[in-house]
Amino acid sequence: MSNERVVYTIEEGIAWVKLNRPEKHNAIDMAMFIGIDKTIRELAKNRSVRVVIVSGEGPSFCSGLDVKSVLTNKSNALKLLWKWLPGNPNLAQRVAIGWRRLKVPVIMALHGNCWGGGMQIALGGDFRIASPDCSLAIMEAKWGLIPDMGGTPGLMENVSADHAMKLAMTAVPIQAAEAKQIGLITELSEDPLKAAAGLAEQLKDRSPDTNRIVKSLYQKVWSRGDRRIIAGETLNQIKILMGKNQPIATKRSLGHKDIQYRL
Repeated sequence: MSNERVVYTIEEGIAWVKLNRPEKHNAIDMAMFIGIDKTIRELAKNRSVRVVIVSGEGPSFCSGLDVKSVLTNKSNALKLLWKWLPGNPNLAQRVAIGWRRLKVPVIMALHGNCWGGGMQIALGGDFRIASPDCSLAIMEAKWGLIPDMGGTPGLMENVSADHAMKLAMTAVPIQAAEAKQIGLITELSEDPLKAAAGLAEQLKDRSPDTNRIVKSLYQKVWSRGDRRIIAGETLNQIKILMGKNQPIATKRSLGHKDIQYRL
């Protein structure tokens, strides 16, 4: 099954989901936002799915938001950020929080760059397996913003407050070995997809009811509530945006030729 930006197959209870914009390092445009959201909804309805593995086609898992494509269109920005209530996830947040709401384990297989919005998507998974050369970053501070794509619950469940603040405040990428040391990723592997498949087979052999209840219980124990966190992301981002004019990020100021694809 496929969308232009997201493709997936289901084999023996394992859903293999792949972000599919390799020529742009899987930078997230509106089609990918919609494709991820649609894929999550379809998988939620499919009772044959026991485990989900998410990976990226091409050189990177996901290099972040395609700012030029998404935010230069006011209609796109409205579709991305609109919500009825602060505690409800908008489209931008559903691409991360949606994986948490699936009733089956979700494994993120990471390689290349996992930056900004890509990191937020990865934080939606229950497990993150990364290649040693993987680079990971929370990038929103580069724009004077706070992370508001729904990855905060996953971040707080895995990383201590000091490391979380350092990542979010500095926006400096870290390598996979350091990410493993601070708890941002679960495991290092030369072949993340192969390692993810091995873990998926272990999880598939367990009772789906047990996996579902453990996932739900532990999320409640480790997190203070997704709705409160999502509301906090949104409301505090509004405060930031109303408090000052945001600087325009440039290639020169951010030091990379492809920066328009990263947030």
